[in-house]
Amino acid sequence: MTRPVPDRGAAAVRRALDGRQGTPAEPPPPPPPGRRPGERALRLGTLAVVALAAALVTGRPWVLALAAAPLVLLALALPGGQRPDGLTARAEVEPRRCFEGEQVTMRIAVHYDGESGRLDPGVFLGPGVRLDHLASGPHHVELVLTAQRWGRWTLGTVDVDVYDRGGLARRTVRADLGEISVFPVPEHAGLTPIPVRLPQRLGEHTSAQRGEGVEVTGVHPYARGERQRRIHWPATTRRGTLQVHGFAAERTAETVVLLDVLTDVVDPVTGTSTLDATFRAAAGLVRAYLRTHDRVGVVSIGGATRWLQPGSGQGYFYRIAESVLAVRKDRSHRSEGLGTLPPPALPAGALVYVITPLTDQRIFDVLHQVRGRSNPVVVVEIPTGDPVVDPGDTEGELALRLWRADRDAMRFSLVESGVAVVTHRPGETLDLALAPLLRTRVQGGTR
Repeated sequence: MTRPVPDRGAAAVRRALDGRQGTPAEPPPPPPPGRRPGERALRLGTLAVVALAAALVTGRPWVLALAAAPLVLLALALPGGQRPDGLTARAEVEPRRCFEGEQVTMRIAVHYDGESGRLDPGVFLGPGVRLDHLASGPHHVELVLTAQRWGRWTLGTVDVDVYDRGGLARRTVRADLGEISVFPVPEHAGLTPIPVRLPQRLGEHTSAQRGEGVEVTGVHPYARGERQRRIHWPATTRRGTLQVHGFAAERTAETVVLLDVLTDVVDPVTGTSTLDATFRAAAGLVRAYLRTHDRVGVVSIGGATRWLQPGSGQGYFYRIAESVLAVRKDRSHRSEGLGTLPPPALPAGALVYVITPLTDQRIFDVLHQVRGRSNPVVVVEIPTGDPVVDPGDTEGELALRLWRADRDAMRFSLVESGVAVVTHRPGETLDLALAPLLRTRVQGGTR
């Protein structure tokens, strides 16, 4: 049976509030070793000292009677009872992988020899999580946290003070909570545009080639070996020769989602992070294509180039998400340079989605590499928001016009080179951005 944890004092409450806000970045100092007096012992000792000092100052012996009771309680507590010893703590966190906004439950089992009065936990939380619930029992402490943002987060530590039965002495044991992986919440996406050429694998997309499918493409003269059930009798009657149905082959699509993590730009008006919007849009694209049994891979450009070859299956979504979570570790955005794309990361003919805010010129070098491999490319632009200009600032307004013209020129150059450019605004469904791509199949480049 659990009970609410009593007040631990201003310092402990301040530690918990700091953890709730995710502000502490440095690890907490190590807990004090050995046994030390508790708050009750300090209060009794303070009362006895004050009484003795009052007796000396006033010269009245009867004041010593006020110190008798605290001294007797302290004397009786020194040799009596079995105090807790041999403290160990083990933390269990469930789950270690979750999505943004989901709760994580932690249970800390405290083992000790002897008798204990109560457990008093002090929580030091890392960034990215929020403390929602804290309770303790005779041998355990339970915490409920909420994962606030995607990334890899250090949960922090919990220092548990174990008091003796009289509450006069305490010892501290520390439990390390470890790390959790928080996946971004995927944007809603149901549309899956496909390129003109599809690989020779069975799937759910119709291709221009004849094959075993369900979509009729026309009729043609009967050839030996074709199934008689496919004879088209009206055409046979009109032409006087056997005519059979022609069907389109069904193929799977290969898609690679390329993430631009070179920079993280925050919209000055809405506070939206381009890195957050990039990962959520990528998660929506990956989930949409995996649901149609297509093969999906991922490449993240920024610092060390991370990539995962295309694969299929709903479980592959978590492998893809795990491969790119290292970009954010405890609020730090890691991006040092630009690496070369490895050939296995971009299979021939795979449709490549480049999700980028178009703020770093190095992404155009990456696009040049992709176009050089004849892959069909779709650039999904994440708007960064216009810079804020003070009213009446003519130079700022001129700079803003030049900034907008430069971005329009970048989009125009991409379209002229045969790259499809769509804009995904955070808060809108991803299907609104992908809908124009359904007018025709995405064209590939030429070597």
